[in-house]
Amino acid sequence: MERCSLALLTPLLLVCAPAAFAASSADLSVTGLITPSACTASLSGGGIVDHGKVTVKDLRPDQPTALENGTLYLEVNCDAATLFTLTTIDNREGSSAFHPNSHGLGVVNDDQNLGSVAFGLFDTVADGAAVKTIISLNDGAWRVSSYLGHAGRTAFAALSDLSTPIAIKDLRARLTAFTTIVRANDLTLTDEIPIDGHVTVQLNY
Repeated sequence: MERCSLALLTPLLLVCAPAAFAASSADLSVTGLITPSACTASLSGGGIVDHGKVTVKDLRPDQPTALENGTLYLEVNCDAATLFTLTTIDNREGSSAFHPNSHGLGVVNDDQNLGSVAFGLFDTVADGAAVKTIISLNDGAWRVSSYLGHAGRTAFAALSDLSTPIAIKDLRARLTAFTTIVRANDLTLTDEIPIDGHVTVQLNY
């Protein structure tokens, strides 16, 4: 949400100013939409991808280590067919150790980024029919991609037209988490370190 403020200034009138005053005006509009339908999003497993305990021996010393993929199921249910998009909010912003379009896993010892996690949506079904996941990175063109993240908007398209988002009432998709930890040589490992990724999936409609 962007905010702006209005400052009211009272000019000092010179003694020689004429009695007549000039007037000017500015228009202000209040806009929005009241939608006839509402949507809710939910994740299986309480929205938790648990990698369990990872030992130092499980980490590669000289290159990043990809952990076993985590799987949840995402559902979106609307009162009626609704055009919506999905994005994410990275609640560990700035701690992604790899690509900035991924999400962070927290910081170790105040200055070491632990790793990154990226998300993809697969096997997507909308109102009983298979659909494709599509993204827009520039609020314009849409292309096929499984990506779910904060770098763009995710929507869904019919197989007959992969460039146009469709309105959906009920959606179900497999959400896969791709978690990667930095090189063990880049970490100071003296105590247990929590994998501390936290992401909000945001539904926009």
